[in-house]
Amino acid sequence: MSSMKTFVIAMDCEAEAVTRHLAEPREETLYGRRVVRGTLNGEDTAVIVSGIGKGNAAAATQLALQLSGGAPVMNIGVVGAVDDSMSVGDLFEVSAAVQYDFDLTAINGTEMGTLNERTSPYIPCAAAGRLPAKILGSGDRFNDSAEDNALLRRLGIGIRDMEGGAIAHVCELAGVPCSMWKCVSDVYGSGATPGQYKENLAACIERLAAFAATL
Repeated sequence: MSSMKTFVIAMDCEAEAVTRHLAEPREETLYGRRVVRGTLNGEDTAVIVSGIGKGNAAAATQLALQLSGGAPVMNIGVVGAVDDSMSVGDLFEVSAAVQYDFDLTAINGTEMGTLNERTSPYIPCAAAGRLPAKILGSGDRFNDSAEDNALLRRLGIGIRDMEGGAIAHVCELAGVPCSMWKCVSDVYGSGATPGQYKENLAACIERLAAFAATL
């Protein structure tokens, strides 16, 4: 297995938290995706900017596996907190991910988020204990929906984004570890989450950058 570090990151601004630390960075476009290569703490590293959403994340993760020869995949980014036990700026690692908007309940009665080839909605992630751990919920929507929030809480999900569940799924199918670290940019119930996200994004990127420098 390659020793290359590979990151799949949704947005350019989130990716910058890693790329700012790369020595001798060089940039290219592969299959329509921005890829930045260099070395991070002495190791060959590739950062793939996937774009927002689970489809983009899955495709970029497959590209990451191709580039690295099957090295573990890493992800960093901002997330929303499901309840006010967390605060803006808190950092977490992901113990498991759920695609909470995947629904086959009408066909086979499985729990929400359970992919067709699985018996559980919870896709394990590689949590090394560097940060407090949360279950991540991923869905292709950003909203303040009370219905979504109730579902997330019922599933034991603490933080939500739009990509991590797809990254974890592709890695599980490939038999490759997936590690994710997240910074809270908005908290459900503390005002409109889109406004919180916009207000806090830059500060959260700085927190992620400080952490990424240690990877």
